[in-house]
Amino acid sequence: MLRTRPTLALTAVAALMLGSAHASTAQEPGADRGPAVYLDAAAPVERRVSDLLRRMTLEEKAGQMAQIRVGKLRGNCDYGPGPLVESCMKAVLGDAKVGSILSGGGDNPAPDPGPKAWAEMTNAIQKFALENQRLRIPVIYGADGVHGHSNLPAAVMFPHQIGLGATWNPELIRQAGKVTGEAMRATGVFWNFAPVSDLARDTRWGRYYETYSEDPFLAGSLAAAAVKGMQTPASDTAQLTATAKHFAGYSQPFNGHDRANAFIPVRQLQDSVLPPFQAQFDAGVKTVMINSGAINGIPVHASRYMLVEQLRERMGFQGVAVSDWEDMKKLVTDHKVAADYPSAIAMSVNAGVDMAMEPSDAQAFTQGLVTVVRDGRVSQRRIDEAVRRILKLKFELGLFEKPFVDPAKAEQAVRGNGAELSRKAATESMVLLRNEKSTLPLSSSAKKLVITGDTADDARRQLGGWTVEWQGVPPNGPFPETTTVLEGLKAAAPQTEISHAQDQATAVAEAKTADAVVVVLGEKEGAEGTADTEDPSLRPAQQQLVDAVQATGKPVVVVLLTGRGRVLGSVADADALLSGWLPGTEGGHAVADVLFGKANPSGKLPVSWPKTVGDQPMSYDQLPGANAGVSSKYDPAYPFGFGLSYTSFEMGAPAAPGIVKARDNVKVSVTVRNTGSRAGTEIVPVYVQQPVSAVQVPERRLVGFTKVTLNPGEQKSAEVTFDTDQLALTAGDVDGAGRREVPKGSYLVEVGGKTTPLTLR
Repeated sequence: MLRTRPTLALTAVAALMLGSAHASTAQEPGADRGPAVYLDAAAPVERRVSDLLRRMTLEEKAGQMAQIRVGKLRGNCDYGPGPLVESCMKAVLGDAKVGSILSGGGDNPAPDPGPKAWAEMTNAIQKFALENQRLRIPVIYGADGVHGHSNLPAAVMFPHQIGLGATWNPELIRQAGKVTGEAMRATGVFWNFAPVSDLARDTRWGRYYETYSEDPFLAGSLAAAAVKGMQTPASDTAQLTATAKHFAGYSQPFNGHDRANAFIPVRQLQDSVLPPFQAQFDAGVKTVMINSGAINGIPVHASRYMLVEQLRERMGFQGVAVSDWEDMKKLVTDHKVAADYPSAIAMSVNAGVDMAMEPSDAQAFTQGLVTVVRDGRVSQRRIDEAVRRILKLKFELGLFEKPFVDPAKAEQAVRGNGAELSRKAATESMVLLRNEKSTLPLSSSAKKLVITGDTADDARRQLGGWTVEWQGVPPNGPFPETTTVLEGLKAAAPQTEISHAQDQATAVAEAKTADAVVVVLGEKEGAEGTADTEDPSLRPAQQQLVDAVQATGKPVVVVLLTGRGRVLGSVADADALLSGWLPGTEGGHAVADVLFGKANPSGKLPVSWPKTVGDQPMSYDQLPGANAGVSSKYDPAYPFGFGLSYTSFEMGAPAAPGIVKARDNVKVSVTVRNTGSRAGTEIVPVYVQQPVSAVQVPERRLVGFTKVTLNPGEQKSAEVTFDTDQLALTAGDVDGAGRREVPKGSYLVEVGGKTTPLTLR
């Protein structure tokens, strides 16, 4: 078995490998003679790429286009646990010449899943690849760090994206991305399959909680901030790349089930679905992961229209396009658009996929790709295009100069890193939905509180999916260090008797002598299809519990730790409702801070909260219809952007220039005043209305936002600037064949329900 620690100092190993390549590459059989320019760190990247590409055989190029699961490198070479095995490494990295390895959710080193063991594992893989591949091309290792370095039990887990979306705070999300990137880089993971750019439009969809918002502008702004944070330049290791995923239309399956077919008109695709991705491309994201599903009957990873015409030609993306899990094989087995695996490979590569995430069989992919090139189904030019992008990525990240990491530094970079920031993020994500009779904040000097509900002390539900493993923390752990709501309340009010009632009868009995009852309700953790939720209602037992404690006459606070808005039923009548989403490892402290008033809630809904089971798909920017019935219009339980505070705010009329030209920046200013008795933070969203349009437009569209913190009685002028390009629409008829352009004419700028006219000339 291969040891998982390099035998020499890291810098010495790197120097040895690269020095060896300098000495021998030009003389290897099949290699071009001449100096190895690609190993010269001072040479321009494009020159290094060209030099290396001309030295590569077709088999070596095919290997660079493959990404294989780490489980194939250990155990019995078939997802086995345990240490790396040399024969397995040879089959994947040596024989198949694979250039990328990934950890799926739960692919931790065994038996120790700690940061140091991760660093030693990735170092050992890197060392084997450098010693056993002719051209010494480093591996790029990828993993899903979707709310922190979430495979590692030692890592701090941030709120899932739906909760971060409720903060409306790009800077906070940038900082969370930076912490995530630091932890991943320290363990040798330089490719993060995050953030998600998909829109939250259907609560039935299992990955709803992985999105930032239903709104294209808000989702794109926050995803771009995450990219900038994750890709923060580093000096101690190679750089990390984020991923824009899942390009595109993945979150809108026609029946709400993960990876089901979607039917999206081109106008909707261009005006709503693609803008969040464009924001990430503009932020410099270097890779994109392709939608596993199909749009309008064509699998996206087999669509040249999506991957060339839209992604490359219209949106200008120049980085690496990687498939999702086994998607080329699924063209045969699931989509049934290809007769066999080689045909599927040809179909997907020709459509524009540069790298295949094909975790199970390296040789089948690389040999299949070589076959379809040699028989003419895929051109050598297309292979060179894909490999050029992959090599450019590796050079730009600095993997040739810094292929290894220092295991001694991994622990400090991961364990506890970002805990304070995670608490702040969770606190800002809390959305106060209801607060009758000023039930909240609770008094920290209360004599007795009853805490009940299925998630009051359940860290697994609080953390959600993609935590340690794909479907969430496994039944037997290991558990991230997590503060549950019960623990958070006890820590925040040590003088108060906190009674944990684990069943309804006990909760009712204990409530009789309590000052208030806190009911914490959640949902079963899960990911992707297993988290699909056909009925987004709270379960009958949850509603019965709330009804029972409400009947005692004591104040009842319901805390909802869910990955989506739930149809509340009678729970909607509770004295206070707080949505805490899936708040991560510091969620218990954050909930306690809000309930006891240490923090004034400032979160606003990034999505529309459903009123009834039939309210999906739904979003505030749905197009107008001619049906006069209330239920046919936008009629949520709580609208997009809603959120209460312990204080009150008043906004003046917005001010903006009356006339602007195309491509102008529009500055909007509005006076915001705290009219309450507590300091607080208000989110100021700016919308644009278009009273008349040749094609239908939403009643209003979000074009910008900011946050203002005010003391009681304080007043400030808030400013938001937006680009008129944000008003672009796809012109033309039903076929959506027209150009995307900004219509000239009359608009209204809206802030806080008040408007000012704007004319675009």
